[in-house]
Amino acid sequence: MNKFTLVVGASLNENRYSNTCVKTLVSGHFPVIALGLKEGMIAGVPVQTGFPPLENVHTVTIYLGAPNQLIWYDYIHGLNPERVIFNPGAENREFRDALTAAGIEAVEDCTIRMVEGGRF
Repeated sequence: MNKFTLVVGASLNENRYSNTCVKTLVSGHFPVIALGLKEGMIAGVPVQTGFPPLENVHTVTIYLGAPNQLIWYDYIHGLNPERVIFNPGAENREFRDALTAAGIEAVEDCTIRMVEGGRF
């Protein structure tokens, strides 16, 4: 059974770090699910919209600023991931503390650098 990495805030714009993140995860052979504002494809991964029912999510990596994360709190909690990564610009102490209190590892780091550095 595959354990997925969910990229929240995935952008179809190739100049965005969330787009690069999806590509980096794919090239590192990590199973990826991407959620964004617009449907499309990034490196063969379909970008979905909304809050689809998902299973086997190991890691959620966030590319949304704190104010835009509020609507995601319950959804991400409900996925019961093992880890949530707040990428640069997505830091959110309130959400991080809530995740930690729920027993979910919450880290502030750069997913792209984690993969490239073998720390993912």
